[in-house]
Amino acid sequence: MSALAPACSGGTTPRAPAQRQQQRRHAQRTRCAAAAREARGAAPLPAVPLPQRARLARARDARAAGLLDGLTQGLLGGLGGGLGGGAAADAGRFVERPAYGKREMLKLGGLDVSPMGLGTWSWGNRFLFGYDESMDPELQEVFDLVVSKGVNLFDTADSYGTGRLNGRSEQLLGRFTREYPGSDAVRSNIHIATKLAAYPWRVTPANMVAACRGSLRRLGAESLSVGQLHWSAAKYAPLQEWALWNGLSDCYEHGLVKAVGVSNYGPKQLRKVAKNFAGRGVPLASAQVQFSLLSCGPQQQELQETAAELGVAVIAYSPLALGLLTGKYAADSLPAGPRGTLFKQLLPEIAPLLAALEAVAKSRRKSMSQVAINWCMSQGAGRGLPPTIPIPGAKNLEQARDNLGALGWRLSEGECRELEAAAARCKGRMVQNIFQTA
Repeated sequence: MSALAPACSGGTTPRAPAQRQQQRRHAQRTRCAAAAREARGAAPLPAVPLPQRARLARARDARAAGLLDGLTQGLLGGLGGGLGGGAAADAGRFVERPAYGKREMLKLGGLDVSPMGLGTWSWGNRFLFGYDESMDPELQEVFDLVVSKGVNLFDTADSYGTGRLNGRSEQLLGRFTREYPGSDAVRSNIHIATKLAAYPWRVTPANMVAACRGSLRRLGAESLSVGQLHWSAAKYAPLQEWALWNGLSDCYEHGLVKAVGVSNYGPKQLRKVAKNFAGRGVPLASAQVQFSLLSCGPQQQELQETAAELGVAVIAYSPLALGLLTGKYAADSLPAGPRGTLFKQLLPEIAPLLAALEAVAKSRRKSMSQVAINWCMSQGAGRGLPPTIPIPGAKNLEQARDNLGALGWRLSEGECRELEAAAARCKGRMVQNIFQTA
């Protein structure tokens, strides 16, 4: 689990100093970003939503006496330290340095995207990932760090966030984008891809357009880089597909989304939706699928081939199998909640794969997570197909730095085959999404 997990399951007193430090860094970064924008003559940023504004105001008042010291630290390079050393600072200047070569940029429709994105399923999810609002300052540092290292694709959904926190992921991404302390050029190239849920009550194209506008309000944006259908209704309400597809086409025609994509569509359904979009003059840009060394069967391979034939980019979600492939967990150290129950069952069954990951990681001087993510990026190359774009999640700076270490290099074909052979020897497989279609 995240290094912040104890704050969700126990008392917060031991973490108070760390929280105060995060709050200081957050306010300091916000002041520096505002000053930089003012110096450039840029328009002021939209107001922070009231709940966040209230929390920031309380934190600011509590440390008013240290304001001058905080500003001084920011000018002397405290900003770089606030990013945990992941982004450099030189005389107070925020340094943006991609962790990969320019030639590694990929096409997603008409967009240029990084070879790896960031998934934000955990942002707002108490049930599976133990999210707590006290994590927000570090999540913002995660965002700033990965953007400064060239990651510009962020995946979210209008259904992300549990209970009263529904939509939290979109809200955080919108605010973090507005408050990003780097250059306007980098900020303007951040691409947010939102998935719109195929809820049973979204039965008309107008319902989908309204859902898209709701996401835009939470993001504080005029348009989405990518609007995606979160899943297909083919299994339980096939007639609803017409409304979902045409609703997303309407969003494209109205300029609410720059590109359209789907998620959890198999190769057969992918051909159907692509044909429907083509009839409206709407190009299908992406297909998102559960894809990892524990989810790499014939259907995933067929989807890659179909997507390549249609000119559609493949986005891989859960490339670390909810954390199973990180090497962090064992029978006596399991995450809390439903993931712990699942891991307890699967860990003994995937021992051959974990051993192979560890061996390759040691030979490469990489972490197991980096090897597992890089395997996703390497898929397709051996068959002449476009690379797959993994979107691992990150709840803290340690995880974000680890993910970034997957960029700028590639596993050999032999290493990929070795890992796949080990995966084939495993008795257990990752639980598949119930909404995945053929």
